[in-house]
Amino acid sequence: MPPVTPPTPPTVPAELPGLPVTFRPTRTRAVLLGLGAGLLAAFGAIAVLLPSDGARPWHTSDRIYLVLTGLLVAGVLALLSRPRVAADRDGVTVVNLTTRRRLEWAQVLRVNLRTGDPWVYLDLADGTSLAAMGIQPGIGRARALRDARALRALAEAYGTGKPTAHQI
Repeated sequence: MPPVTPPTPPTVPAELPGLPVTFRPTRTRAVLLGLGAGLLAAFGAIAVLLPSDGARPWHTSDRIYLVLTGLLVAGVLALLSRPRVAADRDGVTVVNLTTRRRLEWAQVLRVNLRTGDPWVYLDLADGTSLAAMGIQPGIGRARALRDARALRALAEAYGTGKPTAHQI
């Protein structure tokens, strides 16, 4: 008779990521922030190097406007690099371009990433859907699928919703 091993308790599955965990499109973020810094440096260099004498001199106000334009462009690129999804034991925080929303796990019924979706969508207990732009398959599809599966596993393990049979 083989030895009897005690059953493992039905707790958190082993494939779950350690908490807290943050999902974000790191390549996109690096490109956007690098581009913003480069453009700000270029606008600043142009503002410094433009002639202050000659037929059409550049005045201090012109230089300030160039630097402000560089700051505006860098700010927009920083805003575009903002999306992320941060999960901990109490819930998930979804940070999109201009909004931030904190959800308890019980509020997240399903994590969806269907073919053609630009990012993950969360089906919520109140009947609405929330875009989670921090997981996007645009540049790294394999990573987005892995992150979406991990977020789905967390939602199923910590939430009160029923596990979904739908596969990503």
